[in-house]
Amino acid sequence: MAVITTLQKADKFEIEKYKPPKDIRSLSKTHVPYSGSPQKHPLEPDQIILIPDPYNPKSPYLEFSKNDITHVEKLANVVNMAGETVTMARIWVKKGSLAIHCTPFQVTSL
Repeated sequence: MAVITTLQKADKFEIEKYKPPKDIRSLSKTHVPYSGSPQKHPLEPDQIILIPDPYNPKSPYLEFSKNDITHVEKLANVVNMAGETVTMARIWVKKGSLAIHCTPFQVTSL
């Protein structure tokens, strides 16, 4: 397995349609919603990355297993001042699933 030593731009993650839930209220009893820009994981094909605030360089990102996602809702796209658009979605993840929450930071001296 090759070691990646620099940051790479992640490819866009095409949203796949899931079977819509019959009742969102019943879904909220067993799942938790997360909103952001879904991206393909650069190394793990069964994982996705969700970036809640894609234009903020200090924004944390979340990693989820595709198997833990039951429902996906497409949200309005986000557009920056340069006219670039980012796809946004709300994903419903099973309660009790393991996920990763990463917060980037710049190392500085005290």
